[in-house]
Amino acid sequence: MTTRKIIASALVSALAGGAQLAQATDVFRLEGYGAISRAMGGTAVAHDVGAAGMMTNPATLSLMAEGDQAMIGLDLVTTDITVRNTRTGESVSSETHANNRGPYMAPEAAYTKRIGAWSFGVGAFAQGGLGTEYGRGSFLSAGQNGANTGLENSSRLLVLNIPFAASFKINDKLTVGGSLDAMWQGLNLDLLLTTGQVGTLLGAGRVFPAAPGSIAGILGGLAGAGTLQGAHFSLTKDQFLGSGVDAWGYGGKLGMLYKVTPDTTLGASYTFKSQMSDMEGQATLTAVDTGGNIALGGKITIKDFQMPSHLDVGISQRLGAQWLLTADVSRVFWKDVMKDIKVNFVHDGGLGDINILLPQDYKDQTILSLGAAYELNDQLTLRGGFRFATQALRSSTLFAVIPATPRKHLSAGLTYAFSKQAKLDFAYSHAFKETMDNPGVAGGSSNAGDPISVTHAQNNATLNFRYSF
Repeated sequence: MTTRKIIASALVSALAGGAQLAQATDVFRLEGYGAISRAMGGTAVAHDVGAAGMMTNPATLSLMAEGDQAMIGLDLVTTDITVRNTRTGESVSSETHANNRGPYMAPEAAYTKRIGAWSFGVGAFAQGGLGTEYGRGSFLSAGQNGANTGLENSSRLLVLNIPFAASFKINDKLTVGGSLDAMWQGLNLDLLLTTGQVGTLLGAGRVFPAAPGSIAGILGGLAGAGTLQGAHFSLTKDQFLGSGVDAWGYGGKLGMLYKVTPDTTLGASYTFKSQMSDMEGQATLTAVDTGGNIALGGKITIKDFQMPSHLDVGISQRLGAQWLLTADVSRVFWKDVMKDIKVNFVHDGGLGDINILLPQDYKDQTILSLGAAYELNDQLTLRGGFRFATQALRSSTLFAVIPATPRKHLSAGLTYAFSKQAKLDFAYSHAFKETMDNPGVAGGSSNAGDPISVTHAQNNATLNFRYSF
């Protein structure tokens, strides 16, 4: 197979399979890219993690061996998410109630070439996402009066990154690199807001325009009459491929490496905030009323939904011929991109539009990653790592369909070399259970009707095959 065919096949595989990605660790971001990084706690700033290095620090491409390399891999993500109504004691777990959710797979592929001081790479990686499926029979589907509406609560966010990267080794100590990334993101969402939640949003001026005859005015009128039980948004394509709304955009990274000694390397990289177009598609807004549901079809837009910028610094230290120790510290600037989820809905039948600002108010996040690798022999390398992140979400703005709360990971993995050209990398990581409570409408929250407690744990496995030629 020619190099060109290898690249085309790998990219198509990654693009097609990427539609099953879900549940990231660091909010919507995976906790490491490629099996080498994932096994070592997600560290990737100052050591060779193969082609996946272009997702964190493109300068690390210069640490790869001379020549060409193709990589193809697969992430498998299994989640354990439970939401409990702390007022009634009812609970529901996120399970496979539809065709496009859990367990989640995220293929990845890349090709790199190193010629002298220059290294180049192109790839397709699942950057992150989330996914839940609570079905239509739980308390999350109940209206204000407690009666079941039969409407679903679910989510699936996919973020795909296609980097075009290059690095240049200036001298024996200093290397610089960068990438320009094409990006795609898609969202499926089914969300029921109770009357209390709608009222809280209206009272805070987060639903507009509220003039008589407008959609917001109709919701407000029904609420005032005491017949409104909730409002439900549905923007979901129940397919293996496809999202209710999606958009393309771009991003980029800059990175550097500095070799302090032959055994000590420092690294730093900066990933720019994404520049994504608004996500657009068709949706149904249903006003749940005691006199019968009122379904309104129209065009929906999720405005200015971006991935954050982040700064990463790291160090790698060799201890003899067999041991490698790594550490990264990252600062992720979520506050700049996740203040509100901005929703605009335009009715097809001429009732105008409605704008809703769903509060998120994320905090910036600091992440510490630690890793170790031990070369047992020429064929087998063993790896392990730990990752700890501060919490970016706030309990008062937690949605059951966006439980991106895990903060602590323990990981392990290995590389087995079939030959000098062919290597298989494997990683397993466990996200320890994290629990977060939302006080509900009575506590001033608009993102939960009744008070809820959300617990979330997960297990990830990553498998990569690399071939050098």
